[in-house]
Amino acid sequence: MVLIAVACLAVLGAGGWWWLRTPPFAVSVNPDRNILLVTIDTLRADVLGAYGGRAITPNLDRLAATGARFAFAHAHAVITLPSHATILTGRYPYEHGIRDNTGYRLAPGQATAASVLKARGFATGAFVGGFPLDHRFGLGAGFDVYDDKLDPARSGEAGDRERRADAVVRSATDWIGRQGGKWFTWVHVYDPHATYSPPAEWAARFPSDPYLGEVSWTDAALGVLFERLAAESRPTLVVVTADHGESLGEHGELTHGLFAYESTLRVPLLIAEVRPAARSRREKPLIVNTPVRHVDLLPTLLEAAGAPAVAGLPGSSLRAVINDGDNRDRPGYFEAMMATVTRGWAPLRGVLVERQKYIDLPITELYDLATDPQEAKNLAPSQPSRSEVMLNTLRMFNTAPPGQARAEAAETVERLRSLGYIGGGSATPRETYTAADDPKRLIEIEQTMSRAAEASRAGRDAEAVTLYRHVIATRADTEDAYRRLALLYWRAGHAADAIATLEAALRAGVTQREVRNKLGQYLAESGQGARAIALLEHDTGDDPDALIALGNAYQLTGRHDAALATFRRLIEIDPASGLGDENLGIAQLQVQDFPAAEASLRRAVAKDPTLGASYTALGVALAGMGRKAEAIAAWTRAVSIDGRDVNALFNLTINLVEAGRRDEARRYGTQFIAAAPPAMREDVETIKRAIQ
Repeated sequence: MVLIAVACLAVLGAGGWWWLRTPPFAVSVNPDRNILLVTIDTLRADVLGAYGGRAITPNLDRLAATGARFAFAHAHAVITLPSHATILTGRYPYEHGIRDNTGYRLAPGQATAASVLKARGFATGAFVGGFPLDHRFGLGAGFDVYDDKLDPARSGEAGDRERRADAVVRSATDWIGRQGGKWFTWVHVYDPHATYSPPAEWAARFPSDPYLGEVSWTDAALGVLFERLAAESRPTLVVVTADHGESLGEHGELTHGLFAYESTLRVPLLIAEVRPAARSRREKPLIVNTPVRHVDLLPTLLEAAGAPAVAGLPGSSLRAVINDGDNRDRPGYFEAMMATVTRGWAPLRGVLVERQKYIDLPITELYDLATDPQEAKNLAPSQPSRSEVMLNTLRMFNTAPPGQARAEAAETVERLRSLGYIGGGSATPRETYTAADDPKRLIEIEQTMSRAAEASRAGRDAEAVTLYRHVIATRADTEDAYRRLALLYWRAGHAADAIATLEAALRAGVTQREVRNKLGQYLAESGQGARAIALLEHDTGDDPDALIALGNAYQLTGRHDAALATFRRLIEIDPASGLGDENLGIAQLQVQDFPAAEASLRRAVAKDPTLGASYTALGVALAGMGRKAEAIAAWTRAVSIDGRDVNALFNLTINLVEAGRRDEARRYGTQFIAAAPPAMREDVETIKRAIQ
């Protein structure tokens, strides 16, 4: 019988992570353990199998079956960067200062999970899958490795803004395998974020619901990471959560960022431990109904690692909740500020107390989540006394409006906009807001903007123009409607209409800086450089986009020295960005200073290898010095980054013909002909003759 009992202990559980025993799950204090934090972008709690959902998630379900599954966990923000800043710092958004994906940075010196654990002897590595967590936003402090490299093979499609979960996991497991001591690893996977494009196998399993396909695929990719943990010599505490959820049309919101209903605010949270294979065991699962919050995660990690607590954190460790059943309520603050800092809509703030939820907007909302989990019945009008109690609880937190967002470089803004975010927010904060500013009253604008963007992507520009005009007629201060409408006009060759649209925005009181910057750009490029300079010269501040527009205006009006000085100032302001070096190099090309241009452009691509325009300009500089083979290599690299870069394609085709490489020339020439706009008709004819 003894032999049989011992043999039973050695039966490997499904999936190979744990040996079959069932002690109660508990979190010990162990300074000699690994810690794995996994954040899954845009993951609703209710789609996971362990939470009763329809997604195929055996790996996450296995964690839930052997650890703690939290049934009522919440984020504090409904957008990627602010929420991750809270997870890593343990502080509310108004404390760490990041209120949107654009215009904010984590201030140097803030204690994070990485910095505290690094000081305790942990090797620290971060592996992220989406551009909103790029190192430029400041989350890399304390990490020995901050791997935010995106997938260059996908740069024509999505490679400049995300990489697949399997690629992130591969980088993380490679790094883990090289560690000899204990480690803290943060793995962020982005795949469930819109647009939903799961690999073919998972798309076929969920043909009518690609979001579930993305979630299921992500679980499959993470399984490799979880399997790897059993090979470690130390136990690994695993924490899995999401930064926020996804509305999927609930309350009229298609994705996330505007509202803070449960579909985007409630998150999954799993805490488990994976032990080395020789010491593994299976544990009884624990379902925790106590309200918990993202601010509780950092204190939990630190206590589990035997590290000292960070002073002044608003959260508290979940170890007592897991081990001792501590069920004290943890009131939690939350916010949604994207539309405030970008469009000037009313700021959304709220508080959760037990199962009561209060949303502070011009039209207040109160929900009893115990009886109304779908938030279908607003109790605020019928329960004013309860609303007042909740409002007083909210006032215990800092409810001051966010400060104005800082200026972002155009490249940063455009990459975030390509992910569906408004981006570039610099709306001037206001003291008061009315019901007309409540996002509930403005959801039609958000929906119309989404339809217009989709029409534009599908090539239905006339439809998009009509929709943007409708938005402007409905709410005249919608900055991004003017900007997108002007861009459609500009791309169609209607420069006067583009300029008139942006001038109308300024007359309507739009305060966002980008309208002025874009107007300056269009004026300069349409031959009105003097007007552009007059508009921009005395109001650039430290705005990178404004400096680029002003420098280009100087360049186009022949004021080369002023242009060079402007771009050098841009580099001083933002030395980590390659855009300043790129613009300086292009300006140096204009005065045929090819050696200086080469040096500037090589600095640009060293800082950011995804800057295709820098490779295009570098090719021109190299050709100008007679180094044709190197020039061809530079243009080839530019085309690999952006297959529609007509300048690189034109130069590449002509120079390949001259080099006698006609087959390659025909391939790139055909690509140029397909990409060239109508204004390049003469160039198209030149290429056709060259590749005949």
